[in-house]
Amino acid sequence: MPKESAMQGTAEREAIEHLRSALLEGDEWPPALLKAISLWTLPEETFKGARFNYFIGGEAFDWLALAQRLSYEVADLIPSDELEELLFTGQFPSYFNMEDFKDLLGAEKHRGFLNFFYGVEVESALLQAVVSEIEKRFYANGRRYHVDHSDESHFRIYRTTMTELLEVYREERSLPEIKSFTLTEQKEFTYWLFKVRLKVSDKAKIASDTRKGLSFLQERSRDAEDLSVLAS
Repeated sequence: MPKESAMQGTAEREAIEHLRSALLEGDEWPPALLKAISLWTLPEETFKGARFNYFIGGEAFDWLALAQRLSYEVADLIPSDELEELLFTGQFPSYFNMEDFKDLLGAEKHRGFLNFFYGVEVESALLQAVVSEIEKRFYANGRRYHVDHSDESHFRIYRTTMTELLEVYREERSLPEIKSFTLTEQKEFTYWLFKVRLKVSDKAKIASDTRKGLSFLQERSRDAEDLSVLAS
């Protein structure tokens, strides 16, 4: 398990020092934060009692988790409402040019961001979209009582029920039987599901399901234009 640490290495110290110095010098915080993120190399750590996994599966870069981690170091230097908006919605203030996102993040981390975007965010949206389809059919048939559609939705996408998938996942990772996931654990499981989908589906179904997840995500995005810029 990662050791509790505020700054575990030279790169991490450099990232935090750069961010704080830039903000004290009056730089706008979005590009300063993204530059600090580009300097960070530690893939995982436990900080303030919480486990942060920035590179899920060693390849999916959770930049918002790292943004949250870095925000603890400079919360006094960033407008609280703007920071809260970023951490809860993934949206920077309107004055930040989203066209600069990729260059500031750096090529390697942007590739990792795309892995996270499709493997976690779009995958989660796909699951929600399929559950929504099932619920619409369920209610159209006149049934109004609550039913858990997890097994059916997962079977449609992964050819296996949620219960069976969880069992395989826990066995692969030697995890104990638990009733719920933390947010980090949920992201890790979702990325694992994404990998399962790529294995069990043909190319046409992979493309169709991905489009369905993207469409569902865009319908619920406050700014679809920003979303398309980030994912390009």
